[in-house]
Amino acid sequence: MSTRTLVTGAAGFLGSHLVDRLLSKGHEVIGMDNFITGDRTNLDHISDPKFTLVEHDVTEEIRIEGPLDYILHFASPASPIDYLELPIQTLKVGSLGTHKTLGLAKAKNATYLLASTSEVYGDPLVHPQREDYWGNVNPIGPRGVYDEAKRFAEAMGVAYRRYHGVDVKIVRIFNTYGPRMRIRDGRAIPAFISQCLSDEPLTVFGKGDQTRSFCFVSDLVTGICKLLLSEHQGPVNIGNPAEMTILQLASTIKTLTESNSPIEYKDLPEDDPKVRQPDIGLAQSLLDWSPEVGLENGLAETIAYFRQKLA
Repeated sequence: MSTRTLVTGAAGFLGSHLVDRLLSKGHEVIGMDNFITGDRTNLDHISDPKFTLVEHDVTEEIRIEGPLDYILHFASPASPIDYLELPIQTLKVGSLGTHKTLGLAKAKNATYLLASTSEVYGDPLVHPQREDYWGNVNPIGPRGVYDEAKRFAEAMGVAYRRYHGVDVKIVRIFNTYGPRMRIRDGRAIPAFISQCLSDEPLTVFGKGDQTRSFCFVSDLVTGICKLLLSEHQGPVNIGNPAEMTILQLASTIKTLTESNSPIEYKDLPEDDPKVRQPDIGLAQSLLDWSPEVGLENGLAETIAYFRQKLA
């Protein structure tokens, strides 16, 4: 009998890449999405009979016939534009959606993997960020709906692990990029690429000296799959520790796209983290995982995808 896996948020950027990887490993995959931020076209290329797509809101009761071996909960708005426009939905999918999917994992005796985020660290006072850092989060700020939804989801997952014996694993995902990101996503890489390709000014917030660390999607998916199949439950950081300023990123993308777009500075959004860099020591020692795709190679592939989408 083949391994049977449910992926929530399957039509999203990360979810769709996970579906591809799991199918390539022989899983029977049920993808679930309500498409408020996911895109059906991210899954159009799949013709594998082992894949089923179900349109459903995971904050409502989930009914899946038959056994399930794994549940990967990746449903959530995940960009600043999304969770500022959809604050209630973001909180609901992190709380009610996590509760419903954990209940399903308990009923099916399935291993559960929660997609958490580096945003649980907030605007960090510790650098780089390790898994034992509790974070510096403003619960009532504009970003709080996403930060606290994920923090609650982690707490709920650990409660199900402790009190119900569910095998719950937690991955804290740092900034990730690659093909299938939305053009108007609101995050730095799709914004800069689309602006460069459209000859628009590059929008840099503040002085551009805030830092981020960018992981290519194939590296991230490899790390997630290693965690899923490991004995380790986490939380574990998965990201690329190569740190750079937003201004450096903008300049790199300008060079790779051969763009003449000027840089336009705007006010820094409230609670925007000043630094963000994962300590991946746990992932390296416990999962034997490190990122392999360099920034320029990953950006080249991402730029090619955006060129095609904007053509």
